Amino acid sequence: MKNLSLILSIVAVAGVGALFFMQNGGTKQSAAPAPVHATGGATIAYVNIDSLESKYELLKSKREEFRKKQAQMESELQRSYGQMQNDANEVQKKMQNNTLTQSEYEAAQKRLMQMQQTLESRKESLTQQLMKEQEEFNIDLKKRLDSFLTDYNKTHQFDFIMSYSGSGSAILYGNPARDITNDVVDGMNASTKSE
Repeated sequence: MKNLSLILSIVAVAGVGALFFMQNGGTKQSAAPAPVHATGGATIAYVNIDSLESKYELLKSKREEFRKKQAQMESELQRSYGQMQNDANEVQKKMQNNTLTQSEYEAAQKRLMQMQQTLESRKESLTQQLMKEQEEFNIDLKKRLDSFLTDYNKTHQFDFIMSYSGSGSAILYGNPARDITNDVVDGMNASTKSE
């Protein structure tokens, strides 16, 4: 279960990070930074991924929703594994007290093996369902971001909008005057609220 949490976190961060490596634009008109011309005449701006992740309300609420679903899944599986362990302990006690026949013991063992297989299948099913929901959300998030940046860029006309993250990115330094993160966060939050 801890691995699932790590996987989901990595998938979420990677999904959001990949969104910003796109060459796109978005909807909110604001006092954004003037384009910076790099060698070859390209205009560049960037979005701080860490800030976007911490301020974009839809992303924050979805992360919380996924966290709750994962906790419910873990709780359900813990209860089921606990029940199976209790049943196994009961069979063991009866076997030690010689209150089970060999055929009853074999039937109990078969039942416990079936319970374990059912629980493993349930765990796999729940994990796949949660990962599918995460993937669908990442696709939706990418569409939202692409749409926003396309509209945003109609006014601001950047050639590239890059991503920046303090925990590792291709951009080693970003001029704060070229940071359009607040515009993106405000616009995406406003867009989500209007839905």
